[in-house]
Amino acid sequence: MSSRSPSPSASSPTEVPSRSAPIDGPPIDGTPIGVPAAVAPMPTTRPPLPSTVTLKVTMALTGTVFALFVLVHMIGNLKVYTGAEHFDAYAHWLRTLLEPLLPYEGALWIFRVVLLACLIAHVGASVMLIGRAHRARGRFRRRGMGLRRLPATLMPYTGLVLLVFIVVHILDLTTGTRPVASSSFESATADASSAHHNLVESLQRWPMALFYIVVMGLLGLHLVHGLWSVVNDLGATGRRVRQAGAVIALVVAAAVMIGNISIPIAVLAGAVG
Repeated sequence: MSSRSPSPSASSPTEVPSRSAPIDGPPIDGTPIGVPAAVAPMPTTRPPLPSTVTLKVTMALTGTVFALFVLVHMIGNLKVYTGAEHFDAYAHWLRTLLEPLLPYEGALWIFRVVLLACLIAHVGASVMLIGRAHRARGRFRRRGMGLRRLPATLMPYTGLVLLVFIVVHILDLTTGTRPVASSSFESATADASSAHHNLVESLQRWPMALFYIVVMGLLGLHLVHGLWSVVNDLGATGRRVRQAGAVIALVVAAAVMIGNISIPIAVLAGAVG
C-alpha cells in the first residue's frame, strides 16, 4: 500500500472556487470576476427638494412671525375696553403710520404683503410636509397617544379653520362685505375710523360672536403646538431651553386665546358697546 499524501494540486469534487477569486474562466452565475456578490447597488433616487429641514425651518420662521402678529394684534384689540374714542384713534394711527414718508395706509399694506408672503410659504411648506409624512407612513397609524397629542393631531384641521377665519375676518371688519359684515358697517376715511362701531355691530350678532369664540379656542391649540415645534425645528436640544420653550408657548397661546375671546363675550354682555 502506498503511503504517499494526496497531491496539493488535487481538489475535492465538492469544492467550488470563490466567485470573487481572480481565477481564469467564465464568471459564476453572472457575477464579474473579482467583484464580491454581496455589494449592494447605489441608490439612484435623489432626495426631494426642498429638503424636509428647509420646509420645517420655513414653517418655524413664518409661524413665529404669525405668533408675534396675533399677540400684538390682540394687545391692540384690548384697547376696545378703553372706549370708542381711543380704539378708533388707534385704528386711525395704524392707517397713517409713517406719514408723510409713506402714503396713507402705506405701512399697513407693507404689513399685509409680508403677512401674505408668510402665509403662502407657511401653508405651502405644511402641505408638502404632510404629504411626505403620509407617503412615508403608508397605512400604519400610531395608536394610544391620548390627549397629549391632540394639538399635534389637529394642526392641519385647525390651520384650515384659521384660513377660513382670515377670509371671514377681512370681509367682516376690513372690507365690510355683506352679508358677512353687519348692515351698519362704516368704512374708514383719511380723517377718521369707525373701527369700534364696526366691531361692536358685528359681534352683537351672536352667530358671529360664537364663531369668533370657537376659532380663538382653535387658535390657542394651534399656537401652543406651533410655538413648541419652533423650538424643536430650530434645533434646540437642551432640557432647560425646551422647558422654557414649552412655557412660552403655553403662555402666549393662553394670552392670545383669552384676550380675544373676552371681546365678543364683553360685547354680548353689554360691557362694550
